[in-house]
Amino acid sequence: MNTLKAEKRDLTIKAKKLRREGFVTGNLFGREMKESIPLKMEKGAVDRLLKEEGKGGRVRLEVDGQTFDTLIKEVDYNAMKGWVDEIDFQALVSTEKVHSSAEIHLINADKLVAGVPQQMLHEVDFKALPSALVEKIELDIGDLKAGDTIRVKDLDIAKDKDVDLTTDLEATVVTVTEVKAAAAETDEETEETAAE
Repeated sequence: MNTLKAEKRDLTIKAKKLRREGFVTGNLFGREMKESIPLKMEKGAVDRLLKEEGKGGRVRLEVDGQTFDTLIKEVDYNAMKGWVDEIDFQALVSTEKVHSSAEIHLINADKLVAGVPQQMLHEVDFKALPSALVEKIELDIGDLKAGDTIRVKDLDIAKDKDVDLTTDLEATVVTVTEVKAAAAETDEETEETAAE
C-alpha cells in the first residue's frame, strides 16, 4: 500500500494560495472521526501517488504523526492547468463496508486474431469491507473472437462473495466487432459477382 504524507491545513489560508505554492488541498473523513480533517499535500507527492493509484485506490495517509488506512474517494482535476486541485480520502473501518470502484484494464488486446475491442465500461462500482477491496480488474481479451461480448457478470469480481456489485450485472464491459474488408477488395468482389 502506498503512503502519502499530509499536513492539517490552516483554513485561514486560501486554497488558491496553497495551490500556487505547490500544494494540493483535500479532506479526510470517516464514520469514526468526529469531524473531517482539512489537508494539504505536496503536489509532487500527489502526482507520484496518482501514477499508481486512482479513485478507489487504498492509501496509507500520514497526517501530523497519525496514520490512517484510507480510500481515495474523489480526485478533482483542473483540466485548464493540467494538475490536481483537490483529493478526498475516506478513513476505513475494518468492519464497515465502503462504496468503491475498480478500474477495468484490457490486456492482450494485441493478441486478438480477428476483430477490434470496444470497451464500453471503464470501471465497476461495488461495496466491500476494506479487506476485500479491489482496485483494478485486468481483463484478458486475447482469446476473444469477433462478436464476443463480456458483461459485468462474467468478471471475476462478480463471483467474489465478499464484494457486492452495484453496477448492473448485464452491463457490457467489452465487445469485439468485426473488421470490415478494405474497400479495394470489396470492389473486386463486386466485379466478380457481376461477371457471374
